[in-house]
Amino acid sequence: MEADTAPSRSISAPLRAAWAAGRHVLARAARLALDVALPTLCVSCREPVDGEGVCAGCWARLSFIERPYCPRLGIPFVYDPGPDMLSMEAIASPPAYQRARAAVRYDDVARTLVHALKYQDRTDLAPAMGRWMARAGGELLAGADMLVPVPLHWRRAWRRRYNQSGALARVIERQSGVRVRGEVLRRVRATEQQIGLSRAQRATNVQGAFQVSPDRQAEVQGRRIVLIDDVLTSGATLDACARALLRAKAAQVDVLVFARVVESR
Repeated sequence: MEADTAPSRSISAPLRAAWAAGRHVLARAARLALDVALPTLCVSCREPVDGEGVCAGCWARLSFIERPYCPRLGIPFVYDPGPDMLSMEAIASPPAYQRARAAVRYDDVARTLVHALKYQDRTDLAPAMGRWMARAGGELLAGADMLVPVPLHWRRAWRRRYNQSGALARVIERQSGVRVRGEVLRRVRATEQQIGLSRAQRATNVQGAFQVSPDRQAEVQGRRIVLIDDVLTSGATLDACARALLRAKAAQVDVLVFARVVESR
């Protein structure tokens, strides 16, 4: 029986991939047709807008992260504590990755942008979001050997049809010249959604979920890698990815995201 079913399995995988690609092309074509027929609306306030989906008013409401911030985690300080001063989080619970940078705080407008890119096929938002990320992560990108987007499990990738982290990474590649290596890291175990989980539960949820492909370990060894994702909340997913890359002998792993949660103090 196994010999009889093996060919059908090998054939079904390419068919699934072709069907997913076809659906994505049709969705993009439909969106282009709508853009011609209807004005583009701001993804946040739904007012007509020229450009990439964010009106001037909502753009002004985005809270871009500027110095001073923690040199390790990129958490903004309310005042300048002096050079090389670390945040309490960096001292109390340092992650496996070396540095983290984010373009904006995860506020209402940033959340709307992330959710539209992630769940509503708004890939037209990736160019602007990626450019902001490239600007925020300039010091990380200057010394990087490769960009690695946080991977989706194949079942979730099948449902979404694309990886939002990969879309952002490709924009950053064009901005910085640092090559994307999306095939290096794999999500080998399906995990629950992190939404609603405590910090400890998030860490447990992603433990052992990521692995460097065995045939890609030579590409990772001794390299300085920048992990790309859309949001940094507790950092559990990015920490698990960094640990997998470091086990494969990466020289250093940094993190660049579009938005990060900043706790009020």
